[in-house]
Amino acid sequence: MHRFYVLPENWNRGALALTRSEAHHARDVLRVRRGEKVVLFNGQGREITAEIVEFSGEEIRLRRLHEAETPPVRCRIVLAQAIPKGKNMELIVQKAVEIGAAEIAPIISDRTVVQVDSESAAQKQSKWQQIAIEAAKQSGQNWLPLVHTPKKLAELFSAAAVQSFDLRLIGSLQPDAQHFKKILADYSSEHQHRPRSVLMLVGPEGDFTPAELALARRHGCHPITLGPIILRVETAAIYCLSVLSYELLIRSGG
Repeated sequence: MHRFYVLPENWNRGALALTRSEAHHARDVLRVRRGEKVVLFNGQGREITAEIVEFSGEEIRLRRLHEAETPPVRCRIVLAQAIPKGKNMELIVQKAVEIGAAEIAPIISDRTVVQVDSESAAQKQSKWQQIAIEAAKQSGQNWLPLVHTPKKLAELFSAAAVQSFDLRLIGSLQPDAQHFKKILADYSSEHQHRPRSVLMLVGPEGDFTPAELALARRHGCHPITLGPIILRVETAAIYCLSVLSYELLIRSGG
C-alpha cells in the first residue's frame, strides 16, 4: 500500500485527510481511487491504515480502518555529519532514516567544500527534511528523524550542551582511535547498561581538522577507528550508523 506523511499537528484520527503536496502526489502521480487502501503516518510512531472515501477540492478524505503504534527505539542516535560535496548528503540522509537515526545534524566544517550561508542553509534543511520524509515512506519507518539546519561544529556543541548524550563519538584517522566494540564494552562495564543516547560525528572529505578534533575531544567525544581502509564520507556514515543500530537498537533487544 502507498504510504503518506501527515504532519503531527494535522493528525486527526476522526477526520483523516491528505492535503497539499501529499494530496497532489496521491491524486495526480499515483492516481489513487476511491475505495483504495493507503497508510498514513505522523512521524511520531503512529500509523493508520485508511480507505479513500472522497476527493473534495484539494483534499482527499479517508476513513480509518486500523491503527497501530510503533514504540520509540531503545537508543537515540544522532548523526552529526560534515556536509560532503555533490549530492552525497542526500544519500546520507536517506540511509540514516532507513537505518534508524533519530536526528541528523549537518555540520559546516572547516573543510566543507559546499558554500552555505543562512539562506542556503534553510533551503538545504528543507530539502533534506523532505528526503527524510520520502525515505520514511519507502522504508516503513514510522519515526521521522529531524534534520537540523546546518551549523558549525562549535555551534553544534553549544546547542548539544543542553542535551544529555550518554556517549559522544567521532570518526577519526588518528592512531589513538579505538574500536566501536571496546568503547561500547567499556561504557557498559562502567554503567551496567548500554548507552541510551549517542552523538556520532562523521567528518568531511579529508577528515576534520586537528582543531576540530581537539574541540570534539574537549566536549567528550571518543575517537573511533573505522578500520584500516579509508572510507568515503557516505560509506563512513552508513558504516557508523549500521554498527550503532545493530549494537544498540537490535542486538540489545535480543
